[in-house]
Amino acid sequence: MGTVSTEAKSRNLTIGLERLEGDLVLPQNAKGLVIFAHGSGSSRFSPRNTHVARQLQEQGLGTLLLDLLTEHEAYDRRNVFDIPLLAGRMIEAVRFARSDTELSNLRIGLFGASTGAAAALVAAAQLPQEVAAVVSRGGRPDLAGTALKQVRAATLLIVGGADYGVNQLNREAVDVLSCEKRLEIIPGATHLFEEPGTLDKVVDLTAQWFNAHFEVGKT
Repeated sequence: MGTVSTEAKSRNLTIGLERLEGDLVLPQNAKGLVIFAHGSGSSRFSPRNTHVARQLQEQGLGTLLLDLLTEHEAYDRRNVFDIPLLAGRMIEAVRFARSDTELSNLRIGLFGASTGAAAALVAAAQLPQEVAAVVSRGGRPDLAGTALKQVRAATLLIVGGADYGVNQLNREAVDVLSCEKRLEIIPGATHLFEEPGTLDKVVDLTAQWFNAHFEVGKT
């Protein structure tokens, strides 16, 4: 794994009234900002999301890894599946980025894993002018409910070929989405993309998607 350029800026953030903790890395002349929504039972320290974030940083993308729940809230498992609550936290993060001097001019993408993907999609549906693109890794887009039809941001769904139940849910979700969309199935990958090379494939697809859609409409 590579290291972040010494020219990148790192900041520890607290966002919103709940003072959610986040880790921001902003490469010099960043092409855009990717805000991460982790899955159930995880945090901003998720090793898979951290790996993806570091690789995106090397390609000139800013990243914000964020805890969507406070430490107290995380003890209640119901909160982990409270998609409106999690989506609200993602919306707070987007609005924070829009109000921050260093981030306000950057195009924004959302990267969600598992239940975090549903939260990212709901947030994108509610902020159509703010979110340029969404990537879902092994996500549960079905949990976004009726918001799925309202998403306008270009959406990439990445799912493992051996993640059978979630695979089918993503196939159904891509038919519901009415935005620019793509479904990528990684052969042999299970839910956590632990098989050799599969997470790197996620990184490649994610970087291509965000780079392409951050360039669209750029002035």
